[in-house]
Amino acid sequence: MSDMLDYQATHFKCRAEGPVAVVSLDRPDRKNPLTFESYAELRDYFRALAYADDVNAIVFTSNGGNFSSGGDVHDIIGPLLQRDMKGLLEFTRMTGDLVKAMNACGKPIIAAVDGVCVGAGAIIAMASDMRLATPEAKTAFLFTRVGLAGCDMGACAILPRIIGQARAAELLYTGRSMSADEGERWGFFSRVVDQDSLESEAMKLATRVASGPTFGNMITKTMLAQEWNMSIDQAIEAEAQAQAICMQTEDFKRAYEAFVAKRKPIFEGN
Repeated sequence: MSDMLDYQATHFKCRAEGPVAVVSLDRPDRKNPLTFESYAELRDYFRALAYADDVNAIVFTSNGGNFSSGGDVHDIIGPLLQRDMKGLLEFTRMTGDLVKAMNACGKPIIAAVDGVCVGAGAIIAMASDMRLATPEAKTAFLFTRVGLAGCDMGACAILPRIIGQARAAELLYTGRSMSADEGERWGFFSRVVDQDSLESEAMKLATRVASGPTFGNMITKTMLAQEWNMSIDQAIEAEAQAQAICMQTEDFKRAYEAFVAKRKPIFEGN
């Protein structure tokens, strides 16, 4: 198992607050666009988190009043026009691999969204487990506005499951912005909080999650992803097996002993 809390990122910001890793893109002067390099490093970072014992939750937060303006027009879109089909597919698979890595990292991810959250930035928020927003948050899946399809990085599979088919279709066809109020009403955002308290509220939620049974949280995240492709009967059986595995952990025993002693359990992740 690796230790990731002291990870030194090159193409994004990353710091540790207890067992919570706090990540943000680091080009606030341009509303935090993604580049080839930041895509790839984020993908590798989330892949490595699957093996990290010291990280129990992740907050992907905003920087300088914005979450992300998506793929950089000059650093990504321009160069893509010079690529052949093989090179284009290499890029689109790499961006999709970031979402796969987020899904498979085994750690709950909370997106703290302020200001601009568009394109691939909206996908990162979508691929997180939970999302908080400020009233200033504007989320848009812009792909059709640059002449592409709305089916980018899993958007046509994941977004309808969060906000419903018709609402997702509207956003993906038009590329229009979803306001923070809409996002909260539609279930995209858990809640809207003041700009000044966005990160502290996200950290409060992440700390609460991180203090829970981390093995159990990993199983929860795994099942949330895997049960998309199961029938109800298959899901019930899979959950029976998953829960039986969790019942073998020391954390399950610790919770029982704490209940008997009328104290709060302290989970250790084993």
